[in-house]
Amino acid sequence: MKSSESTASPPVAQLYEFGGYVLDPVRRRLRQLDGTSVSLPPRVFDTLLFLVEHHGSVADKERLMAAVWPDSLVEDNNLSQSISSLRHLFGERPGAHRFIVTVPGRGYRFVADVKTRQANGQFADGSEAQAPIAPAPAEALISPAPGEISTSSQPRRFLPIAFAGVIVVALATVLLLIRVRTKQAVIPLTSVATASAALPEKSIAVLPFDNLSSDTQNGYFVAGVQDEILTSLSRVADLKVISRTSVMQYKGTAKRNLRDIAQQLGVAHVLEGSVQRSANRVRVNAQLIDARNDAHLWAQTYDGDLANVFAIQSDIAKAIAEQLQAKLSAGEKAAIAQPPTTDLAANALYVQAKQLESGSSDTTQSLPQAARLLDEAVARDPHFLLAYCLLARVHLAIYFGGVDHTPGRRELANAAVQAAARLEPNAGEVHLALAYYAYQGFRDYDRARAELELARATLPNDSVIYALSGAIDRRQARWTESMRNWDRAVELDPRNIFFLMNTAFTYQGLHRIAEADRLFARVIALAPRNYDARRLRSELAFAERAEIRPLRAELSKILNEEPQAAKEIAEALFDCALLERDPAAANRALAVIPPEGIATEANFSFPREWFVGIAAHTFDDTATAHTAFTAARGIMEKLLREQPDYAPAWSLLGRIDAALGRKEDAIREGRRACELLPVSKDAWIGPAYVINLAVIYAWVGENELALEQLGASAQTPNGVPAYGDLKLSPRWDRLRGDPRFEKIVASLAPGK
Repeated sequence: MKSSESTASPPVAQLYEFGGYVLDPVRRRLRQLDGTSVSLPPRVFDTLLFLVEHHGSVADKERLMAAVWPDSLVEDNNLSQSISSLRHLFGERPGAHRFIVTVPGRGYRFVADVKTRQANGQFADGSEAQAPIAPAPAEALISPAPGEISTSSQPRRFLPIAFAGVIVVALATVLLLIRVRTKQAVIPLTSVATASAALPEKSIAVLPFDNLSSDTQNGYFVAGVQDEILTSLSRVADLKVISRTSVMQYKGTAKRNLRDIAQQLGVAHVLEGSVQRSANRVRVNAQLIDARNDAHLWAQTYDGDLANVFAIQSDIAKAIAEQLQAKLSAGEKAAIAQPPTTDLAANALYVQAKQLESGSSDTTQSLPQAARLLDEAVARDPHFLLAYCLLARVHLAIYFGGVDHTPGRRELANAAVQAAARLEPNAGEVHLALAYYAYQGFRDYDRARAELELARATLPNDSVIYALSGAIDRRQARWTESMRNWDRAVELDPRNIFFLMNTAFTYQGLHRIAEADRLFARVIALAPRNYDARRLRSELAFAERAEIRPLRAELSKILNEEPQAAKEIAEALFDCALLERDPAAANRALAVIPPEGIATEANFSFPREWFVGIAAHTFDDTATAHTAFTAARGIMEKLLREQPDYAPAWSLLGRIDAALGRKEDAIREGRRACELLPVSKDAWIGPAYVINLAVIYAWVGENELALEQLGASAQTPNGVPAYGDLKLSPRWDRLRGDPRFEKIVASLAPGK
C-alpha cells in the first residue's frame, strides 16, 4: 500500500470585497478594485473594519466605540466624525446611503454586499475574483505589519550625573519643537541606506527654488513660493509629499543629482524651480521630473504682477497634481485655490518665523523671535490663519519646554488658537494647533488625540501629526502605536534628524539597543558632525554592558577633530570622568562648562554649581560641595517661585537638598516632582522622577525606600535604569553591598 504525505498550506489572509473596494485587515489597507490605494486615518480604518466584519447587523455605538477606542473615553462626536469621513469617501449623499445606514437610537449598519475572499483571489464559496488586485504602493499602508521596525523628546541619557540623574529618558523628550544640535551637510545616497525599490508612483519632493533676483533680500519671498506649493500638494491624500525639513537640506546645492535625491527621499518625482522678482513683477519657472529616468514631464514659466504670485502658486500645484494623475476631492481643490494670505509682507514674516521655529537649536532665542514676527504678520493680516496656528505652537513650545512655563504664556497660545478657530474652525491646521494646546498646555492626551484625527483628514502628508501622535502614544505607554507613528513621520520626512533621533530614543527607552544603534548610525551618516548622535551611540555600550571605553574613545575623536567642540560635549566629558572616578578629568570638564550651566534641549538649565557640587561630593570635598550645592539651591528656589509646578526643578532641588543633608525637604521635593508628573500621567518622563526619588532616598539613608522606588520603576518598560548606570555610577554608591541592590544590578547584566 502506498503512503502519501501532505504538507499543510499556510493560512491565506482573508480579504473583504464590497462596492468596488477591497479591505485587507492584516495589512490594514483599503484599495479600489483597480489597485488604487485609499488612505484612511487609523481610527477611521478601525471603524470601517468593525462595520464590515459585522455587516448586515446593527453595530451598537457603545460596542463600536469600545472596539475602535479601547483605551480611551470618547464622545459620540468622535464616532460621528469617523462615520462622516467614510461616507464622504464613498460619495454618499444625505438620504442615499449605499454603504452605511444610521439606525436611530442604536448605531450603524453596513448594508453593502460584502464578499469574503482569500488573498489568493478565491472567494469563500470557491469562485474566483473577477480581477486580481494590484500590489498597493507604500503610501497606502496605514501602519507597519506587526513586528516591523518603526522608524520626544529629548535625547535619552544613560550617563547619570550631569544630566541631573534623568536616566530613563533625557528631558529632551519634553518638547516636540526642540531641535537636536545639528551640523549637517547633504550626504550622497551611498552614505544613507534608503529603500530604492518600489517608489510610490504618485510621490513627489518639492525642492527649494532658486532665487534669481538681484536682491538677495528676496530669499524669504522665494522660500514662500516653494513652501506654499509644497503645502498645497501635501493636502492631497492621493499623493505622498515629502515634508519641508527634508527637502530644505538641498537648498544651495550647486549641482543636484535628482535620481539620488529622489531615492534618498523615497519618491518618484521631484519639482524644481526658480523665482525672479523685480519691482512689481515676478517670474516663476517650474519643472516636474521623473527622477527614475530623468524624464522632464512638465515645465512652465509664469510671468505676472507681484500681486498674482499666490494665483501662480495655486496654478503650479494644480498642474503638478494633474500630471501625477492624483485624484482631488472638492475640498482639496478648494484648499489649493485658497491663498494663505494676500499680504506679501505678512507672508515673508511667516516664512521667516517658520524657519526660526523649525531650524534653530537655541530655542531660548529663536522661539521668542518667531513669536514677535508672527505678531507682526497677524497685525498686517488679521485673517492669516496659518500665522495664528504657528503662533500658538510657538507659544506652547516656549511654555512646554520651560523657557516660560507660566499660565500667562499658555494663555497667549490660547488666544492665538481661538483667533484661528474663529476664522476657520474646521481647518486641519486649527485642529493641529488645538492638539498641541491640549497636549502641551494641559497634558490632555485624549483630547489631543481626537484633534489629531480630525487634522489628519485634511493634512494627510503632515509628518508633524504623526510625530506628535507618536510622542503622545509614548506618554500613554502605547509603545507599539508610538513606533508606528514615528515610522510614518520618518517616511514623510526621511532626513529629519529630530524624528530619527526620537525614534532612536523610543527604542532606547524600551532597551532595544540594536535598533537604537541602527538609527543613531543613520543620523550620523546624514550629519557626521552631529555630536549628540555620536555621543549617544557610543553610550549604548555603557548602557548595555557597562563599558566606558567606546564613549571615551568617541569623545577623544570629537575633540581631535574639533577642539572647540569641548563646550558642546562638556556634559558627556563630565559624566565620563565621574564614572571613571577621575578627578583631574572632572576638573577639565568643569573648566568648559559655562557659568550659566548646561541647558537640556528642553530649556531646563542645570546650574554650573550643580556640576561643581556633584564633583566635590563624588571626591569627598565636603566644603566645596556644600558651598556649590547651597548656591545651586538658591537658583532652583528662584525658578520655583516663578514656575511652582515645574517638575524638573523640584526633582533637582530634592537631590540638592539630599546632598546638603536636608532630609525632610529633599524627600518632600522629590515626591512633589513625582506628584506633578506621575507615571500614570506620563509613562515616558514620569519614571525619571521615580528614579530620582530613589537617589534622594539613598542619599539621605533611606535605603529601604530607595530600593522600593527602584522596584516600582521596573514595572514600566522604560522605567528600569540602565545596567551601566547602576553598575558604575557614584550616585548609587550608598546602596552598594546591599544584596537586594546587587540582585537588581545582576538582573540587568548582559544575557539576563
